[in-house]
Order: sequence, then C-alpha cells, then structure tokens
Amino acid sequence: MKFGPVPVGEAEGTILAHSTVAGAKRYRKAHLLTAEDVEILREAGFEEVIVAVLDEDDIEENAAADRLTEVLSFSGATAKPAATGRVNIFADTDGIFTVDRALVDAVNRVDPDVTLATLAEFAPVVAGQMVATVKIIPFAVKQPVLDRVLELAAGRQAFAVHAYRPLSVAVVQTMLPSIKASVLDKTLRVTEERLARSGSTVVAEKRTPHVAADVARAIEELSPQSDMVLVFGASAMSDPDDDVIPAAIKASGGHVYRSGMPVDPGNLFVLGEREGKPVWGAPGCARSPKANGFDWVLDRLTARLGLTADDIAGMGVGGL
Repeated sequence: MKFGPVPVGEAEGTILAHSTVAGAKRYRKAHLLTAEDVEILREAGFEEVIVAVLDEDDIEENAAADRLTEVLSFSGATAKPAATGRVNIFADTDGIFTVDRALVDAVNRVDPDVTLATLAEFAPVVAGQMVATVKIIPFAVKQPVLDRVLELAAGRQAFAVHAYRPLSVAVVQTMLPSIKASVLDKTLRVTEERLARSGSTVVAEKRTPHVAADVARAIEELSPQSDMVLVFGASAMSDPDDDVIPAAIKASGGHVYRSGMPVDPGNLFVLGEREGKPVWGAPGCARSPKANGFDWVLDRLTARLGLTADDIAGMGVGGL
C-alpha cells in the first residue's frame, strides 16, 4: 500500500486518508474516491489529496475485517458488518464471557496491522453489550498476513457468551445471640437481589443455631428441594476443616473441596457439594450488595461453567 499526497486529477480509485470537506460535500475517512468526487474536489480548489493506493496483494480493511470475523468461531454473540476496518461483536444474551486468551494473543502477535480485542475472561455481560472487536489498523492488510491470521483462527473457538440458567437456591442462616434478626432479614433480601440477575430465586430458608449438627440437618432437608444450598454463618469461618460450616457440609454427607478463596473481599468462602449439588459457605461480605468474590463464583455457576478448587485457586491475579 502506498500512502501520501497525489494530484487531485489522479485520485480516482484511491482511498481518502482523512475526513475532508469540499464545499457542501463532506467525505469520511477511507472513502473510495470516484470520478465525480474528483471533480467536486477540483471545483472546491483542491490541488492534491492525501490517499492510500492499494497494491495487488493488499486486502481492503473492511474485506479483511469481515473475512477474519467469518473464520473466527464464537457463540452467544453477533457480529455487525465492517465499517472503517472494524467489526464489533455484541452479546446476544445476559451471561458470562469466556475467551481463549492464547488464541487472541497469537492473532495479535502476527502483525500490528491486525488486532482482536475482547473483554476479560469471566466478565459478566448483558445482552447488546460489545464483547469483542476486530480492527484492521491501516487501510489494507497484506494477503500473506491475513492468511496467517486466518490459519490460526480456524477450528478454535475464540470466545463465547454463556447465558445464565436460573437456579433454585435454599438458604441456611445460623444464629448467635450477637446477630440481630434484622441482619438475617437483610441478608436474605440481598441474596434474592443478587440471584435476580440470573433469574435465580430463593425457594426456601431455614435459620438454625450456629452448631454443625443443626446446620447439617438443615442442609439434608433443603438440598432435595433446591439446586444449591447457600449457608451464611453467624460467625466467620476460623478453621477450614472443623469450623461449623465445613463440618456441617461433611456431616450432611457432603464433601468440602476448598475453604478459603484468594479474592478480597471474599476470602472466607467454602466450596462444597452434596449428592452432586453445590453447598457453599458464603463469606461475610456476601451479606452486602457490593460486588465481591462471591459474585464471581455465583456467576460462573449460574452460567453453568462449573467451578473446581483449581478454579478458585486461580482467582488470585485480579482478585484484590
């Protein structure tokens, strides 16, 4: 591609490098100049214009952006037509965004002329939100460069939006003399509001003494009635194995995968299950409507992404 000034009489078929006003006519950057345009520019007093002239092996920016988008594999999102070398891609639904970072990095390392930008992995999104954009930096890209990018992109899913799927949630709250009923009432209300973004609902609640045996019985009772049991302790977890909530999960016939999370706020989280259903010990910060680590794990679960102890351990970078 050649770039620079040319006499206006030689500009037909070239690409205008900058937005230009010629009399009553306004031309946008990247406009393909026609014979009529050349005449309008000449009548407006232009002697030369700055343009791009494509070589035979150049692929025009919009064609290149469209071609890369066609080859990219993604789901839960829709691409708009290319304009000014850019294709914007938007979420079809509320949900959680996942991305193959290795693939995106590989695409962006081929040549600075071709770029692919996305949201961060596991970002929550709403329908209509932009989640990714393909941008060709100059007015055209060389065919070998585009071929290399297309080769990398083929056959691998670059990113996806995973729609939320509602859960029925049972809540257990433990009680001590130091905790007021109003705190428990607020916790239930905040939890209902937090679940609402995924369409999930609280289907049952039980309040028990802050004693492992009582909490275990509540879990046993509520687990068959719900998709998940969420336990709020009246006192923060002190021991990852024998404190009330992890001990109760085990006593109910469940299993504790991990106690503690490298996210702050949200450290004192307990990840467990009983008969294939999640049983979680919520951190104290989950009583607040402010975003915290509990939202991260809840969003992944409601998007049916699964959650393991390794996933929790990997949340430290960016977890503060």
